[in-house]
Amino acid sequence: MGFFEKLKEGLKKTRASFTDGMEQIFNSYEKVTEEFYDELEETMIMGDIGVRTTEELLDHLREEVRAERIRYAADCRQELIMGIRDRMKQPKDAYDFEKGPAVCLVIGVNGVGKTTSIGKLAANYKSQGKRVLIASADTFRAAANEQLTEWARRAGVDIIGGAEGSDPASVVYDAVQAAKARKIDILLCDTAGRLHNKKNLMNELSKIDRIITREFPECYRENWVVLDAATGQNAVSQAREFASVTNLTGIILTKMDGTAKGGIAIAVQSEVGVPVKFIGVGEKIEDLQRFNPDEYVDALFYTEYKDV
Repeated sequence: MGFFEKLKEGLKKTRASFTDGMEQIFNSYEKVTEEFYDELEETMIMGDIGVRTTEELLDHLREEVRAERIRYAADCRQELIMGIRDRMKQPKDAYDFEKGPAVCLVIGVNGVGKTTSIGKLAANYKSQGKRVLIASADTFRAAANEQLTEWARRAGVDIIGGAEGSDPASVVYDAVQAAKARKIDILLCDTAGRLHNKKNLMNELSKIDRIITREFPECYRENWVVLDAATGQNAVSQAREFASVTNLTGIILTKMDGTAKGGIAIAVQSEVGVPVKFIGVGEKIEDLQRFNPDEYVDALFYTEYKDV
């Protein structure tokens, strides 16, 4: 099964709860009315697209309806899908860091799949022939280094870690020196997953940031937050919290398979202003891939892949 097929399968519950509800509305109303808009709004919010994003999408739809003089509800379907597609476009330089050398900090609360995502990314880039190094800078959680070491072994890449309770910034410093010496293409850095003490986390990330800037000024810089798609609007809240303590450049959405909250991919990019860069739809190493907005929209709204 290809990745698009897995994505389509993974979004099955979302289609049942969200997309099918929208289809029913388009088919139930003949003409565009306020009641039609109200039903759409309720279905979209229930589909975890979020209140603000839903309102913006529907405002855009109303403008298109007026401009194009659309009268029939069924004719709004494609306009709404195009509005969602436009909202999910990624910046042209979204993956420039892959040219290397790049230092990628991976942050997120515990339990969202942070360690697993780093392992899968390492394996993915290693399979592309890139030189990859992992820094285990989550010295706060006892099992973090152990788990990441196992993932590094599976991915076939080296790892640099520190003792439990040691300074995370010193681990990143050592990893940066190693990355420069070994001409590493991509350095993936795990970081502490706590948000309950934002001040400590902010200080920690600021210190790491200063070290990378000082020691490796020529590298591409990436800060990615890992979010569990199944948590819905909580994922948006987490992204906002992390965006308040660091300059986020990307989002990794995990556990998209089997959740009815797949609409969160639309909400989080729109409401936090940070592009989704990777998406996970399973347990296997190859089940975390680059996020393709067009494929996502097609998997959500179409039964088979279409170039539209």
